[in-house]
Amino acid sequence: MPASRSTRIVLFVYGLLVIGFLYLPLISVGFASVSRARYLSFPIKRYSTKWYAEALESSTVADLLMTSLAVALLVTVISVVIAFFGALAFARYQWRFRTTFQKLILLPIFFPQTVLGLALLMWFNALGIIPTWKTAVVAHLVWIAPIATLIVSIRAYSFDPALEEAARDMGADTWTIFREITLPLLLPGLVSAGLFAFLLSWGNFPLSLFTTGADSTLPEWLYAKMVSGYSPLVPTLGIMSVVGSFLIILIALSVSWLMRANKESQSAQN
Repeated sequence: MPASRSTRIVLFVYGLLVIGFLYLPLISVGFASVSRARYLSFPIKRYSTKWYAEALESSTVADLLMTSLAVALLVTVISVVIAFFGALAFARYQWRFRTTFQKLILLPIFFPQTVLGLALLMWFNALGIIPTWKTAVVAHLVWIAPIATLIVSIRAYSFDPALEEAARDMGADTWTIFREITLPLLLPGLVSAGLFAFLLSWGNFPLSLFTTGADSTLPEWLYAKMVSGYSPLVPTLGIMSVVGSFLIILIALSVSWLMRANKESQSAQN
């Protein structure tokens, strides 16, 4: 039964209130990023965008962004590959140790990240591996790959095996079935998993703190500046990071919409 007009209005207002509650703190961060003063105070006497100019010109900020971006991109690509095959084993095929695999693959999600980061640091030290941003990639994968696998598995559970069987009965080989049926059907889940993996890795602090060694990611630098030696670049980089995350999501949604529109257009022509 469709909801009444009053119910829709109440739900809409409720949704706006929830969004406002979640994002209201960003407003104060935004004000701090455009205040000319070193420390935020209300009312703001002088507005300036000089902190954004300093952030764009700073070599330290550039190094932090490149390190964080390298970690996040590697984690995203590897997580999506692991999630694709892991989801097929998790939800698509029946095999002897499937139940055990389902439990083990999700186990890292339930560990506190600080405990997981400390355990990985001790493991790296035991193996004689010097922590760098590359070990941070491994640490992020331990926690993020299971999440990506779970996301793709949700899509895989709705996968109808009869589609592959029908294609095989019509003479399609394994590669054709994979390219024309399996991959397109799982693609929305893979895109979602990739977005989650990138954003979770980009903003991850606990695992990076223990496993980056002499290298430093953006969340680590922000935390260090908040604890000691506050700089107005902190809210500035915070806003830039949030805006960048929104842009990534918008680009992904736009690409998804264009692909869907193109597919519908081709179907209509056929």
